[in-house]
Amino acid sequence: MRVALALAAALGFALAGSARATESGAPTFWDPAHRLEKPDLGGLRQLRFVTEDDYPPFNFVLADGQLAGFNVDLARAICEELELTCTIQRRRWDLLIPALGDNSADAIIAALAMNDENRAQVDFTGPYFIMPGRFATRADTVLGPATPEVLDDRLVAVVAGSAHEAYLKIFFPKARIAPYETAALARLALKNGRVNALFGDAVSLSFWLNGAEAESCCVFSNGAYVDAKFFGDGLGIAVKKGATPLRRALDYALARLAQRGVYAELFLKYFPISPF
Repeated sequence: MRVALALAAALGFALAGSARATESGAPTFWDPAHRLEKPDLGGLRQLRFVTEDDYPPFNFVLADGQLAGFNVDLARAICEELELTCTIQRRRWDLLIPALGDNSADAIIAALAMNDENRAQVDFTGPYFIMPGRFATRADTVLGPATPEVLDDRLVAVVAGSAHEAYLKIFFPKARIAPYETAALARLALKNGRVNALFGDAVSLSFWLNGAEAESCCVFSNGAYVDAKFFGDGLGIAVKKGATPLRRALDYALARLAQRGVYAELFLKYFPISPF
């Protein structure tokens, strides 16, 4: 088993379930060959989503007070696919799950992790996003791709105590780990050339690489690591426990949006440098 995992690490892309990157750079979690049948919505005419408003690019508020973001656009696309009227309201993070319990909402689309704690309270669709780990190096590096062999005895920045540090210790045991207190300090160390590589959350890294702060210093090296043991099972849409017909309808809509290319369009709109 260790040999197989080490090989996956060396190849630079550890697959989790059916997750994979498409040619566009957008991830897909749905089998394109699977035949889809639209479920019976049981007379449902309206779908009430709740989300939060302070986790860009997933959900945020525009200057005019309107909700925006990847989650918001995806919710609207789901409602259009299911031919339902859609409402999307914002809630404080701690009030999202209670909104399902008091029947003031039908579904949560707010970058809610599919972990054991949340699964005890809600049911989830399949994942519509995962949070991979990924290496970044300086654009002018003479190193090859970030493999265990290339990073042998090289300094690799990580956030101290993170899942990314734990992953490195197991799969890149000969790398010299340079732990930093925050992701910002780790990124600065790479930018200034104090380390040879950085391993961290690919989503935040993608925005840093595309932003002014990085000053085009750095690039991704190799593909995404999506090992669920370290980086979680991803993000899903949450529904009330036992709301199986609705959950199946949402899964159907997500798969249809992927098949029609809508999901990829939305993904590339909000993630111009793909984390995958």
